[in-house]
Amino acid sequence: MASISAGIVGAAGYIGGELLRLLTGHPEVEVTRVYSTSQQGKRADSAHPNLRGHTSLTFTHPDDLGSHDVLFVAVSHGKAAELVQRIGSAAPLVVDLTADFRLRDPAVYETYYDSAHPAAELLAGFTPGLPERHRDALRTASRISVPGCMANAATLALAPLAGLIDPDVTIDAKIGSSGSGATATGMNLHSERSGAMRVFAPVRHRHEAEVAQETGLRVRMTATGVEAVRGAQVLCHATARGVTENDLRRAYRAAYQDEPFVRIVAQRRGLYRLPEPKILAGTNFCDIGFAVDGDRVLAVAALDNLGKGGAGNAVQCLNIRMGWPERAGLDFIGLHPV
Repeated sequence: MASISAGIVGAAGYIGGELLRLLTGHPEVEVTRVYSTSQQGKRADSAHPNLRGHTSLTFTHPDDLGSHDVLFVAVSHGKAAELVQRIGSAAPLVVDLTADFRLRDPAVYETYYDSAHPAAELLAGFTPGLPERHRDALRTASRISVPGCMANAATLALAPLAGLIDPDVTIDAKIGSSGSGATATGMNLHSERSGAMRVFAPVRHRHEAEVAQETGLRVRMTATGVEAVRGAQVLCHATARGVTENDLRRAYRAAYQDEPFVRIVAQRRGLYRLPEPKILAGTNFCDIGFAVDGDRVLAVAALDNLGKGGAGNAVQCLNIRMGWPERAGLDFIGLHPV
């Protein structure tokens, strides 16, 4: 019998569906309700056909919120704050996968989201959902905010380099179409997206504020949509003097040698000598690599935007919070070839 009950708000979306997939196979969790405004009354496996035969749940409207040991929130950005305000005791543990509680400073939020924060008084109660950097705080957290997918990748790539690189960093990020969500606008229709490499955030992508907050670096970020469905890759360009490849490898090993889901991938030869999102689909891994040329440093990170960049990372945070093995429910190791 499962140890705890879980609910997923926004379960008809891609992140919500990935949460349901992972938690359906989790040894300690029973998903008792899935919530959706647009799919109320329909079967969950109608939105997520990969789950046929594995769930008989139907979508419930979020206004009919039940009690759960943990509630995952995967609604549109801007809607989570209102929901969290009315959850109260219905869920002693909330894991939010939206942008609403990622930035601790309301002024920074307003700068990047062009509106005042709708629940600034709640910001201090959220623990960042970055296991590799906030594991101890996650053990007792009651409210967890999972970072954005590209922000997570860039933070993991850059944080161990503090003190080795100059503070000014430029991030070139690429992401597949699932990053736009299941209700994407016309620019993400197949006829518009197929074959395209579309720069949708030429400057000031919102995730740059998350990376700057977590690393203390001065970050500039550009984001491009590519034809892949799943996957995110970030190229982090920095400057360093007198730093060698061995210095970088030592820094990464010191930071991640005991981490279950971060792998150092920096080889001189081979098809996959640097991190490649393609082979990470469905996994909770973040692969990190690097290259050096004189004073130029390139840090590369790749992950599945729905996995380690979203639902998988949320489940890892839950495992830490509950004192379970971090790999519980997250043991899929990927496919090759795909």
